[in-house]
Amino acid sequence: QVQLSESGGGLVQAGGSLRLSCTASGRTLSNYAMGWFRQAPGKEREFVAALRRSWTGYSWWYADSVKGRFTISRDSAENTQYLRMNILKPEDTAVYYCAAATSSSGSVYSSETYDYWGQGTQVTVSS
Repeated sequence: QVQLSESGGGLVQAGGSLRLSCTASGRTLSNYAMGWFRQAPGKEREFVAALRRSWTGYSWWYADSVKGRFTISRDSAENTQYLRMNILKPEDTAVYYCAAATSSSGSVYSSETYDYWGQGTQVTVSS
């Protein structure tokens, strides 16, 4: 069983930065796809970013709304992933969730691909 725990959320002014962390316990996630999703009040959960390792190396995916501002990464031990968020905007306000997928197939953009989820961390960006 894998447990994911996010941290690093908070209140920040527009234009500021935050780094979210997601630590996994129970299993090494080196072969898993890792992703970040977010859910704003009254809206559906949406894809933010994902990272997957294959035999050719790592691949990264980003939602158009965060491309160029957010960076997903994984530490050397490969049991913690990060989401660096720069130039934050009020529309980035949401609860952010990290997720892990055991399968090497499936679209990284779909929440249905992921088997494990964290509890979420609130990010609030003030204007």
